[in-house]
Amino acid sequence: MCYYISRGSIPHKRHTRHMVNGQLAFEEVFGTEGFSGTMSTIYHKHAPTAVESCEIGRVVEPTYVQSRVLRMRHLKTQDMLPNGDPISGRKVLLGNADVEISMCVPNERMPTLYKNGQSDECIFIQSGSGTITTMFGKLTMEPRDFVVIPKGTIYRMDFDKPIAAAGARFITMEYVNGSHIQAPPRYRQGGVGQFLENSPYCERDIRAPNGEFGTPATAMVDGMYEIIVKARGALHSFRYLHDPMDIVGFDGVCWPYCFNAMDFAPIVGQLHLPPPVHQVFEGHNAVICCFCPRPLDFHPNAIRVPYAHSNIDSDEVMFYAEGRYPARRGISQGSITLHPLGIPHGPHPGTIEATLNQRSTDELAVMCDTFRPLAPTQEALAVEDEAYFSSWCAPKTKALVQQHA
Repeated sequence: MCYYISRGSIPHKRHTRHMVNGQLAFEEVFGTEGFSGTMSTIYHKHAPTAVESCEIGRVVEPTYVQSRVLRMRHLKTQDMLPNGDPISGRKVLLGNADVEISMCVPNERMPTLYKNGQSDECIFIQSGSGTITTMFGKLTMEPRDFVVIPKGTIYRMDFDKPIAAAGARFITMEYVNGSHIQAPPRYRQGGVGQFLENSPYCERDIRAPNGEFGTPATAMVDGMYEIIVKARGALHSFRYLHDPMDIVGFDGVCWPYCFNAMDFAPIVGQLHLPPPVHQVFEGHNAVICCFCPRPLDFHPNAIRVPYAHSNIDSDEVMFYAEGRYPARRGISQGSITLHPLGIPHGPHPGTIEATLNQRSTDELAVMCDTFRPLAPTQEALAVEDEAYFSSWCAPKTKALVQQHA
């Protein structure tokens, strides 16, 4: 979805000799959809194919449970304890054949480089800051950042030291169906070109890699450079005698980037507008939206929280990152709610009346809507608020529901 950039040293024409300090650079086409999609052309000091060893590590396909259970869920990720590094610490909570949604609260540093060879990733940084070193250069990550990483990108996440004190927490939406994360076509000229004047963000808001190439020294394992590659539902170890991020330059439109949620310019109206106005990204069968601080509806008789609506075609996942979401009670920072297709949902009792005179909201929430049902994992059940589904009931009815639960 990105615009064209050029970093480092590249030749005048593609597929021609490129000498760097008297040595021939090795060209790699990093492209999507065969050779007909977006791509970048990368130049290495060494042949990127020169792998010394490769072996399978462990299977990481999630196991889903309660796939036939239909109910609203509340997952309290704020109760998850720190564990693992920014890759091994990711715990898939919800997923289907299109997208996996995981939470990570790391307390260790990444020991190696990493590449997701099967999925684009959209990472939302709830808290913590640091640097993402990628094969395309470095990105500075901050709280409230979306980090979009195309499949096949070698990278490493380093939160500020010490990681335990950094309070790092992030949620990842991984498009396991192989589709690519992009801006909604309605925001762009012809669906693929420059961002339009009426889009809620544009190229100025996208933070591209800075072109500062190089690998952290800790990427060395037993005298070789190691990349952990996720593919075919497993983690694989690939080792090289040379630095696999030995890039001297690249150009193109396929590269990782950061976009801060607070740079999204919410579209507001006289009366309540539906969630598509908050859309940030999309891939096949799943969209990502962002609810930012904004003025609320300004009609004198406006109902300022979302009206009840039926999820006839999609499951709705909300991650509450900051602030107070006016349509919900019992929700706090770190909560995830799932409202599945087939049943209606809407504001909690009393929230309509409580917000009639409210003029703005300080909420920051990320929503992922999927067009196939999501199922939870055991990790999700471990932090589930099982009383959530009955929280819309009248007091007497609620007591009976809890009695028979």
